[in-house]
Amino acid sequence: MPLRLRPFTVAIAGGSGSGKTSLTRALVEAIGGDRCAVLDHDSYYRDLSHLPLVQRAEVNFDHPESLENGLLAEHLQRLREGHAVDRPHYDFATHTRLPACTRVAPRSIVLCEGILLLAVPELRSAFDLRVYVDTPADVRALRRVQRDIVERGRTVQSVVHQYLQSVRPMHERFVEPARSTADLVLGWQHSPAEWASTVVDLVRGRLG
Repeated sequence: MPLRLRPFTVAIAGGSGSGKTSLTRALVEAIGGDRCAVLDHDSYYRDLSHLPLVQRAEVNFDHPESLENGLLAEHLQRLREGHAVDRPHYDFATHTRLPACTRVAPRSIVLCEGILLLAVPELRSAFDLRVYVDTPADVRALRRVQRDIVERGRTVQSVVHQYLQSVRPMHERFVEPARSTADLVLGWQHSPAEWASTVVDLVRGRLG
């Protein structure tokens, strides 16, 4: 893949449980970890430590305003300018931001994944390539239940409640409409490695 002076930025969007993380990992493997900087929109959720725990759980985490989009946009811009950034860490069990950060150094390819990346204009315009992973709702829902229970310590009841109250309606309001702004839509039937191969070919074409 040709080198360029300014990093090439790639947005990986799609509904919750669509396969964005799998695609991101496959891209890092295909391109090389030494050439990729990786950010995820989920790390930029707003700190809710000022609220009682019960109120934190009722926040609509699938609405764009639940995330610090300005901070992510700033970090993307700094990476494009060749500067390292400190990516925040978020605790999904307590809905709070942790004190520790991860230093992300600039690389020739910047990958960023998140359900709302294409729904927020200031983020959407920050990417050279916008990818949308299109996966059926039932597949996404099953994956979401499994992930939130295993990785985020939630109960089945809380996951189902959140899905019906915010995940599904916000997907229909923000995520699905933003699909039309993607440069590339990937079908769920293919493997992450096949997705990655398609994306890499397109990036090569864009870089000339």
